[in-house]
Parts: sequence; C-alpha cells; structure tokens
Amino acid sequence: MNTTIVNVSGMTCGHCVSSVTEELTGLKGVENVSIDLNAGGISEVTITSSLTLDTAEISEAVAEAGYLVVANNA
Repeated sequence: MNTTIVNVSGMTCGHCVSSVTEELTGLKGVENVSIDLNAGGISEVTITSSLTLDTAEISEAVAEAGYLVVANNA
C-alpha cells in the first residue's frame, strides 16, 4: 500500500470533505481517503492506494471538486 498526504485549501464543511473524497476515490487504485478538516484553512488529506499516484492526477481530482492542493510547509 502507498500513502500520499496532500494539503488542500478552501474546504469548510462536511460537504467539502464529501466532494473531495468522492473525486479522489474515483482515481485508479485508491482504497481510502481520510481528511483532517481545518475549516477555512489548510486541510490534510491522506490517500491510501494500491498504486503509486501521480501528484498532478491528485491535484486535478481535487480541482474537479472545486478546491486547491497547496504546497506542504517544509
């Protein structure tokens, strides 16, 4: 299993979480999506998949839901 963590901005409620989860679970190989919602801030999204996911593919799915993947604070 592969675990990918991305930060997403713009989510404010459970509906936002549902939208992002639905788009991400549609990606090939995705087994589970867990979101630590930080309403109005940066939410941490953990994706568990059987395949290695392309970050562009993840960003595209999140954008399809209406949100933005932002850079991790390193």
